[in-house]
Amino acid sequence: MPVLSKSRLKVADEVWIAAALLHREQPARPDFRVEEIVERARKEAIGGPARAGVYVHVVQHCVANRPPNPGRYRMLFETAPGRRRLFRAGNAYHPAREGAKITPRVEDMPYGYGGLLAWYRDWCSAAVRSAPEADPLLSLLGSGKHLWADEHADEYVHRLREGWE
Repeated sequence: MPVLSKSRLKVADEVWIAAALLHREQPARPDFRVEEIVERARKEAIGGPARAGVYVHVVQHCVANRPPNPGRYRMLFETAPGRRRLFRAGNAYHPAREGAKITPRVEDMPYGYGGLLAWYRDWCSAAVRSAPEADPLLSLLGSGKHLWADEHADEYVHRLREGWE
């Protein structure tokens, strides 16, 4: 498999490819340890020998729901400390990462990996289709506010406590 030069393949794209490969190969797993993604990038060696920047990209630069420092990609999502998965539209992210890159550009994908972008679109749409319905308890939020709409909160509490000793 041809290898792109270090200068051509961005480390962030290498990280995205490694995470996408893990998800595609192990679809039942919701996320992966940071070390698994780093190891997969090392094993795949798309950009040549292991690059030191891969780890910091998996830990910080590519993680949508962490403050940017300085990288502001939205390629990964932190599900728990030390665990990551690919970012999907609709995931929460740090506001300073608004509009940041989510996937590699088609023209930046190394030979043999272009199919991952189509797989990713399918993976994201499958997640939307299988998303749980709205929580019935949370949907009740605010539904009883009309019961005390014409009574101030302090008056309501005072009325409830009438007759207490």
